[in-house]
Amino acid sequence: MKVINLRDIYPHYTQDCFVEVTDEVADLFSEFDHKEAAYRLRTYRHKAYYSLDRNDGIEHEALFVALSPHELYERKVTMQELHAAISRLPNKQAKRIYAHFILGMTKKDIARAEGVHEKVVRVAIERGLRSLEKILKKVL
Repeated sequence: MKVINLRDIYPHYTQDCFVEVTDEVADLFSEFDHKEAAYRLRTYRHKAYYSLDRNDGIEHEALFVALSPHELYERKVTMQELHAAISRLPNKQAKRIYAHFILGMTKKDIARAEGVHEKVVRVAIERGLRSLEKILKKVL
């Protein structure tokens, strides 16, 4: 059991009020304080003193820009060309590039899943990217 001061936690307390709580509750309050301090520090460092979240759609519109039909078509064609180029790579390179860039897996995770050293995966991805560059230059 730990003793906490409710005045430190709740702003409406004007005088000290000590309460004995379980260790779990005290740890939760401590964790919240650490996360709040980290958030304030990130806000300060990135000069993010404002929010667009007013529940009127401004934030959604700022983050999710509607693409024109032309842009959607270009994106679709580009993705088709990219997938076609990846399919022309050797099987292991294609799988490793797909896992790393499309699925977002780390090189260490890919190496662990395949049972090989991380350097093997890194070299295969680098070679695959060079091959992709050559293939896409020929297409474009």
